[in-house]
Amino acid sequence: MAGKEINEKELVEKAKQGDRAALATLVNRYSERIYNLVLRILRRREDAEDVLQETFLTVIEKIHTFDGRSSFFTWIYRIATNAALMRLRKKKVVFQELNDDPDFQESVESRVFVDWTQDPSIGVYDSEVRKKLDEAINKLSDIYRSVFILRDIEGLSIKETSEILNITEENVKIRLRRARQFLRDYLSDYFEERARSSHASSS
Repeated sequence: MAGKEINEKELVEKAKQGDRAALATLVNRYSERIYNLVLRILRRREDAEDVLQETFLTVIEKIHTFDGRSSFFTWIYRIATNAALMRLRKKKVVFQELNDDPDFQESVESRVFVDWTQDPSIGVYDSEVRKKLDEAINKLSDIYRSVFILRDIEGLSIKETSEILNITEENVKIRLRRARQFLRDYLSDYFEERARSSHASSS
Protein backbone atom coordinates (compact mmCIF):
# COMPACT_ATOMS: atom_id res chain seq x y z
CA MET A 1 0.00 0.00 0.00
CA ALA A 2 2.82 2.40 0.92
CA GLY A 3 4.39 1.84 -2.51
CA LYS A 4 1.18 2.71 -4.25
CA GLU A 5 0.76 5.88 -2.15
CA ILE A 6 4.32 7.02 -2.91
CA ASN A 7 3.82 6.24 -6.59
CA GLU A 8 0.62 8.28 -6.64
CA LYS A 9 2.27 11.22 -4.94
CA GLU A 10 5.01 11.13 -7.53
CA LEU A 11 2.45 11.00 -10.33
CA VAL A 12 0.58 13.97 -8.88
CA GLU A 13 3.77 16.02 -8.57
CA LYS A 14 4.70 15.21 -12.17
CA ALA A 15 1.17 16.03 -13.35
CA LYS A 16 1.33 19.38 -11.55
CA GLN A 17 4.53 20.11 -13.46
CA GLY A 18 2.80 19.46 -16.78
CA ASP A 19 3.66 15.79 -17.32
CA ARG A 20 0.81 14.59 -19.56
CA ALA A 21 1.71 10.90 -19.18
CA ALA A 22 1.46 11.14 -15.40
CA LEU A 23 -1.87 12.92 -15.68
CA ALA A 24 -3.16 10.27 -18.10
CA THR A 25 -2.12 7.54 -15.64
CA LEU A 26 -4.06 9.22 -12.82
CA VAL A 27 -7.12 9.65 -15.04
CA ASN A 28 -7.03 6.01 -16.11
CA ARG A 29 -6.58 4.84 -12.52
CA TYR A 30 -9.78 6.49 -11.34
CA SER A 31 -12.02 6.72 -14.41
CA GLU A 32 -13.98 3.52 -13.77
CA ARG A 33 -14.59 4.28 -10.10
CA ILE A 34 -15.60 7.86 -10.85
CA TYR A 35 -17.98 6.72 -13.58
CA ASN A 36 -19.64 4.16 -11.29
CA LEU A 37 -19.95 6.76 -8.53
CA VAL A 38 -21.65 9.41 -10.65
CA LEU A 39 -23.83 6.83 -12.41
CA ARG A 40 -25.22 5.80 -9.01
CA ILE A 41 -25.96 9.44 -8.21
CA LEU A 42 -27.38 10.42 -11.59
CA ARG A 43 -28.93 7.10 -12.75
CA ARG A 44 -28.45 7.97 -16.44
CA ARG A 45 -25.44 6.80 -18.45
CA GLU A 46 -25.39 9.92 -20.63
CA ASP A 47 -25.27 12.18 -17.59
CA ALA A 48 -22.62 10.01 -15.94
CA GLU A 49 -20.44 10.14 -19.05
CA ASP A 50 -20.79 13.92 -19.22
CA VAL A 51 -19.89 14.33 -15.54
CA LEU A 52 -16.93 11.95 -15.91
CA GLN A 53 -15.59 14.10 -18.73
CA GLU A 54 -16.32 17.27 -16.77
CA THR A 55 -14.51 15.86 -13.74
CA PHE A 56 -11.32 15.13 -15.60
CA LEU A 57 -11.40 18.44 -17.44
CA THR A 58 -11.57 20.07 -14.00
CA VAL A 59 -8.68 17.89 -12.81
CA ILE A 60 -6.58 18.94 -15.80
CA GLU A 61 -7.42 22.59 -15.19
CA LYS A 62 -7.04 22.57 -11.41
CA ILE A 63 -4.31 19.96 -10.78
CA HIS A 64 -1.85 22.75 -9.93
CA THR A 65 -4.10 23.79 -7.02
CA PHE A 66 -3.99 20.36 -5.35
CA ASP A 67 -2.04 20.96 -2.13
CA GLY A 68 -1.87 17.43 -0.75
CA ARG A 69 -3.74 18.17 2.47
CA SER A 70 -6.15 15.40 1.50
CA SER A 71 -5.41 12.38 -0.67
CA PHE A 72 -5.70 12.75 -4.43
CA PHE A 73 -8.46 10.14 -4.29
CA THR A 74 -10.47 12.32 -1.90
CA TRP A 75 -9.85 15.43 -4.01
CA ILE A 76 -11.03 13.85 -7.26
CA TYR A 77 -14.05 12.21 -5.61
CA ARG A 78 -15.06 15.61 -4.22
CA ILE A 79 -14.89 17.14 -7.70
CA ALA A 80 -16.97 14.32 -9.20
CA THR A 81 -19.57 14.30 -6.42
CA ASN A 82 -20.02 18.07 -6.58
CA ALA A 83 -20.34 17.96 -10.37
CA ALA A 84 -22.97 15.22 -10.17
CA LEU A 85 -24.97 17.02 -7.48
CA MET A 86 -24.78 20.28 -9.41
CA ARG A 87 -26.20 18.54 -12.48
CA LEU A 88 -29.11 17.24 -10.38
CA ARG A 89 -29.83 20.74 -9.11
CA LYS A 90 -29.78 22.14 -12.63
CA LYS A 91 -32.24 19.46 -13.69
CA LYS A 92 -34.39 20.45 -10.71
CA VAL A 93 -34.77 16.84 -9.65
CA VAL A 94 -37.39 16.54 -6.92
CA PHE A 95 -36.44 14.38 -3.95
CA GLN A 96 -38.24 13.14 -0.88
CA GLU A 97 -37.17 15.50 1.87
CA LEU A 98 -36.29 13.92 5.20
CA ASN A 99 -37.61 15.60 8.29
CA ASP A 100 -34.88 17.58 10.06
CA ASP A 101 -36.90 17.92 13.26
CA PRO A 102 -34.83 16.90 16.32
CA ASP A 103 -37.52 14.39 17.27
CA PHE A 104 -37.31 12.70 13.87
CA GLN A 105 -34.64 10.18 14.86
CA GLU A 106 -36.48 9.11 18.01
CA SER A 107 -39.82 8.74 16.21
CA VAL A 108 -38.30 6.64 13.42
CA GLU A 109 -36.29 4.43 15.72
CA SER A 110 -39.39 3.71 17.81
CA ARG A 111 -41.08 2.00 14.83
CA VAL A 112 -40.99 -1.75 14.34
CA PHE A 113 -39.39 -2.86 11.08
CA VAL A 114 -39.12 -6.26 9.45
CA ASP A 115 -35.46 -7.32 9.37
CA TRP A 116 -35.59 -8.31 5.71
CA THR A 117 -31.81 -8.56 5.43
CA GLN A 118 -31.93 -11.79 7.44
CA ASP A 119 -34.52 -13.52 5.22
CA PRO A 120 -32.72 -15.94 2.82
CA SER A 121 -35.80 -16.09 0.57
CA ILE A 122 -35.15 -12.49 -0.47
CA GLY A 123 -32.16 -13.68 -2.51
CA VAL A 124 -34.39 -14.98 -5.30
CA TYR A 125 -35.60 -11.45 -5.97
CA ASP A 126 -32.16 -9.91 -6.53
CA SER A 127 -33.00 -7.90 -9.65
CA GLU A 128 -36.34 -6.75 -8.24
CA VAL A 129 -34.75 -5.91 -4.90
CA ARG A 130 -32.09 -3.81 -6.63
CA LYS A 131 -34.77 -2.01 -8.60
CA LYS A 132 -36.76 -1.30 -5.45
CA LEU A 133 -33.65 -0.11 -3.60
CA ASP A 134 -32.73 2.19 -6.50
CA GLU A 135 -36.27 3.55 -6.42
CA ALA A 136 -35.93 4.27 -2.72
CA ILE A 137 -32.47 5.87 -3.08
CA ASN A 138 -33.82 8.11 -5.83
CA LYS A 139 -36.31 9.54 -3.33
CA LEU A 140 -33.59 10.76 -0.99
CA SER A 141 -32.66 14.43 -1.12
CA ASP A 142 -29.14 14.95 -2.45
CA ILE A 143 -27.53 15.66 0.95
CA TYR A 144 -28.64 12.25 2.23
CA ARG A 145 -28.28 10.43 -1.06
CA SER A 146 -24.65 11.42 -1.55
CA VAL A 147 -23.70 10.28 1.96
CA PHE A 148 -25.49 6.96 1.54
CA ILE A 149 -23.87 6.28 -1.85
CA LEU A 150 -20.36 7.19 -0.72
CA ARG A 151 -20.55 5.35 2.60
CA ASP A 152 -22.79 2.33 2.03
CA ILE A 153 -22.49 1.68 -1.70
CA GLU A 154 -18.96 2.88 -2.44
CA GLY A 155 -17.76 1.59 0.94
CA LEU A 156 -15.79 4.71 1.87
CA SER A 157 -14.97 5.48 5.48
CA ILE A 158 -16.71 8.13 7.57
CA LYS A 159 -13.53 10.21 7.36
CA GLU A 160 -13.27 9.91 3.56
CA THR A 161 -16.96 10.75 3.13
CA SER A 162 -16.53 13.74 5.42
CA GLU A 163 -13.59 15.06 3.41
CA ILE A 164 -15.26 14.51 0.03
CA LEU A 165 -18.49 16.28 1.00
CA ASN A 166 -16.67 18.89 3.11
CA ILE A 167 -18.85 18.26 6.17
CA THR A 168 -17.98 17.07 9.67
CA GLU A 169 -17.77 13.39 10.50
CA GLU A 170 -20.66 13.87 12.92
CA ASN A 171 -22.80 15.27 10.10
CA VAL A 172 -21.91 12.26 7.96
CA LYS A 173 -23.11 9.96 10.74
CA ILE A 174 -26.34 11.91 11.24
CA ARG A 175 -27.18 12.07 7.54
CA LEU A 176 -26.28 8.42 7.02
CA ARG A 177 -28.46 7.36 9.95
CA ARG A 178 -31.40 9.33 8.61
CA ALA A 179 -30.91 8.03 5.07
CA ARG A 180 -30.82 4.44 6.33
CA GLN A 181 -33.90 5.02 8.43
CA PHE A 182 -35.80 6.47 5.50
CA LEU A 183 -34.78 3.60 3.21
CA ARG A 184 -35.67 1.00 5.81
CA ASP A 185 -39.05 2.64 6.33
CA TYR A 186 -39.68 2.88 2.59
CA LEU A 187 -38.70 -0.75 1.95
CA SER A 188 -40.18 -2.35 5.06
CA ASP A 189 -43.66 -3.02 3.65
CA TYR A 190 -42.24 -4.36 0.39
CA PHE A 191 -39.99 -6.91 2.07
CA GLU A 192 -42.62 -7.88 4.60
CA GLU A 193 -44.98 -8.71 1.74
CA ARG A 194 -42.23 -10.61 -0.08
CA ALA A 195 -41.45 -12.64 3.02
CA ARG A 196 -45.13 -13.48 3.54
CA SER A 197 -45.55 -14.53 -0.09
CA SER A 198 -42.45 -16.71 0.02
CA HIS A 199 -43.51 -18.44 3.25
CA ALA A 200 -47.04 -18.98 1.94
CA SER A 201 -45.81 -20.58 -1.28
CA SER A 202 -43.45 -22.92 0.55
CA SER A 203 -46.05 -24.11 3.10
